[in-house]
Amino acid sequence: MTQYIFVTGGVASSVGKGVTVASIGRILKARGVRVSVQKLDPYLNVDPGTMSPYQHGEVFVTEDGAETDLDLGHYERFIDENLSRHSNVTTGQVYSEVILKERRGDFLGGTVQVIPHITNEIKHRIALAAKGGNPDVLLVEVGGTVGDIEGQPFLEAIRQMRKDVGRDNVMYIHVTLVPSIGATGELKTKPTQHSVRDLRAIGIQPDAIVLRADAPIDNALRDKIALFTDVEKRAVVPLTTAQTIYQVPLMLEEAGLGQFICERFGLNCEADLAQWQDLVNRLRAPKEKLRIGIVGKYVELPDAYMSVREALVHAALHHNRDIQVDWILSEDLEKDRGFERLSHVDGIIVPGGFGDRGIEGKILAAKYARVHRVPYLGLCLGMQVMCIELARNVLESDEPNSTEFDPGTKDPIIDLMEDQRSIADLGGTMRLGAYPCRLEEGSKARAAYGMENISERHRHRFEFNNRYREMLSNAGLEYSGKSPDGNLVEIAELRDHPFMLGSQFHPEFKSRPERPHPLFRDFVAAATEFPRDGKQEKLL
Repeated sequence: MTQYIFVTGGVASSVGKGVTVASIGRILKARGVRVSVQKLDPYLNVDPGTMSPYQHGEVFVTEDGAETDLDLGHYERFIDENLSRHSNVTTGQVYSEVILKERRGDFLGGTVQVIPHITNEIKHRIALAAKGGNPDVLLVEVGGTVGDIEGQPFLEAIRQMRKDVGRDNVMYIHVTLVPSIGATGELKTKPTQHSVRDLRAIGIQPDAIVLRADAPIDNALRDKIALFTDVEKRAVVPLTTAQTIYQVPLMLEEAGLGQFICERFGLNCEADLAQWQDLVNRLRAPKEKLRIGIVGKYVELPDAYMSVREALVHAALHHNRDIQVDWILSEDLEKDRGFERLSHVDGIIVPGGFGDRGIEGKILAAKYARVHRVPYLGLCLGMQVMCIELARNVLESDEPNSTEFDPGTKDPIIDLMEDQRSIADLGGTMRLGAYPCRLEEGSKARAAYGMENISERHRHRFEFNNRYREMLSNAGLEYSGKSPDGNLVEIAELRDHPFMLGSQFHPEFKSRPERPHPLFRDFVAAATEFPRDGKQEKLL
């Protein structure tokens, strides 16, 4: 039988609950335990696919095409397992399904209520996640904090799980903030006491508490929290802010949380974290810095590009370098600002995105990389602007564009495919999740992967327009990755450039700290060889 660890949050959001959950998964996997992870998100949106990155950060995409919370990226990177659409549940999904059943008559005219109908649907979705991967332990993170109105049905559902599957198969861990008072620097336990009191009022007694703080937590403070919350002192786990998130599993293991969980569940207590320790040692060791410019429109919010940033870290570690990201607002380039910063980078990335804001700045970034031979990696939209920029250079015109940004353009380099035009629902035109791709012999892409056939995750609607294949091929563009039938361009690269490559898919979603993605790995390799001298002239 699958055993369950439910992780709740208290006092404040964004204290690292997702990384904590992912880290618990890693220390369990280090013991040979089969692990899977699920996120319960209390918001009413069906998924984060249409939510602003300013509010929700990155949208992570699973193999089976679900648009999910960014925490699933942490889960996959830490436990090195592919998750599915069952791993992200929202209030919107739950209520939509229950209302659909009511309209269909499934409840036989009965009154539909939060308990038991909503809570039963939540528990059903927890069971689907457990059944899908057949894990020994399913980690379930409840989004938000205790006390949030929208989170109450989820808390009630996980309370009921203790009765449904047995007390010995359920464990509750509460992650809470221990703030410090600025004037004295004193750490305060009262917010944690109140948070646990609210949790106990619901009927959930935490088995362990993880204390997030910026300052070291001493034994006296742990004693106090253990006394007021009725939790064993050894299960009151300090977790101070780390130099790198990949250090967190080691910190939790050193604090004894892995041992405590295994004793509670009767699991193997012998952990092998030697490789992970080596990974962290290499991350923390001083290394030569590599400066990479990421040109986007959400650069003031790095969480919008979480997987891109982490994929860069993985690739840089492979080459024994440290990454220094220079976040460059694409709209600044449109206003003739930011080119000086481009002149000091070793490589340029234009990540994915939707909408026309900042597009011309991204095209200028691609032009800068092409003219100055700066290593360039285009991700989804980044590939599209690379192709648009080359077409403008060939035709000596600003007319080439994407119909996403200029529906009336005479040269639609990027466009909807013919079979997409008849679909009324915009969601039906999206390519989401894993699709196969065949790589051309002799290309940089083929050299990076070392194989002919690959599968990568997509999240986009518009495609490269095949009418322009010959024209841009004559200008040096190689279509090094295509769909198996040859109809869709998946990877394009410039032949006479040290490294200028764009993918229609999102390689960042499949990068792992111990196994960097091939395209990021080779992009960083090219960046280490770029003779940056800060003297490149600004493009007008």
